Amino acid sequence: MSRYILIGGGEMKNRDTLAIDEYIAHAASERAGERRACGLFLPTASHDCMPYYNTFHKVYTGIFGLKTDVALTVGREMDAEKMRAKFERADFLYVGGGNTVFMLRSWRETGLLPLIEEARDRGVILCGLSAGAICWFEDMYSDSAVEGEFSMYPGLGWLKGKISPHYDERMLDFDEIVRYNKYRAWGVENGAALEMLDGEPVRAVSGGGRVWMLDGSDGATVKKTKFHS
Repeated sequence: MSRYILIGGGEMKNRDTLAIDEYIAHAASERAGERRACGLFLPTASHDCMPYYNTFHKVYTGIFGLKTDVALTVGREMDAEKMRAKFERADFLYVGGGNTVFMLRSWRETGLLPLIEEARDRGVILCGLSAGAICWFEDMYSDSAVEGEFSMYPGLGWLKGKISPHYDERMLDFDEIVRYNKYRAWGVENGAALEMLDGEPVRAVSGGGRVWMLDGSDGATVKKTKFHS
């Protein structure tokens, strides 16, 4: 069973996503059972920014009492055995925000991607924010190649469809792309998360934001449906 909890955006350090973080922590604890659940943070998209991991630790250990660890691979040689052990201890992976295109390239070059795929196949929960939310889809709306210039980029393709994070900020431009190309897509706002189970959408988790299903298939307008469950 594959399970994803995908956050459109928000600052973890400001506790913008705390309601969603609580939901993730509860899901991880359920998976762990009698063990103390463990979350593995992947900050690749932020070039392994350690203050970002420190915030993750303060939230998931300091508030929710989970164990945490971090997978650092940028600009260093990866110890494959030690890294595999980190993944095998994890009940959930949390992929931080940043440069999505760089992150996917780095995962392939360092050998991190097969470990992520194996974790998914073991039922480890895959979570993430912004870059960490959209990377799993067939196509993702991002400015990762040139900052400030948004376009569609191929993702991993583990989830079907197209998606934009920060939808409340990018709505007008993304809606035009959806309409022009007659896409069906997801728009996930800051403070909201889309939960997927075995490739199917099952739930919107809100910390104040909303999840939208977008349909531009008639080429004239974009029909928007707020996704609940």
